[in-house]
Amino acid sequence: MMTMRRPALPFTPPHCGPPAVPPQLICSAHAESVRPARRYVREAVAYQAPDTPADALDTLELLASELVTNAYRYGSEPGDSLRVVVDAEQGRALVEVHDTRRKRPRVQPSSGERGRGRGLHLVELLAARWGTAERPMGKIVWVVVTW
Repeated sequence: MMTMRRPALPFTPPHCGPPAVPPQLICSAHAESVRPARRYVREAVAYQAPDTPADALDTLELLASELVTNAYRYGSEPGDSLRVVVDAEQGRALVEVHDTRRKRPRVQPSSGERGRGRGLHLVELLAARWGTAERPMGKIVWVVVTW
């Protein structure tokens, strides 16, 4: 007896699309997202630019921590998501943090009395360049680190 076989259909996992280019991480806008975002930035840069020196990876990790912290504290509402985008090549890395508010960050005057407000001072000190850009539903804060 002869059996009829159905032709195989191409498999497409449900709710999946093509890989993001450049790579990105979507996380909830809360404090628990800072550690995975730092780790993601370090691993994404090391993958895209394998010869990145350890001190540059440390700097990128610290800057990602500052940007994600600012995004969940000042750039989002409960229930929002943040997007972290990494684009690296030999000699430089760009890290973007997307949030849902349009209010742009600004460097606060130094104060020994405040327990906060030093993050952008670190960004200015350690990044080759940094800035902001608008997006349809919020803003992007970005940093470039070179080595």
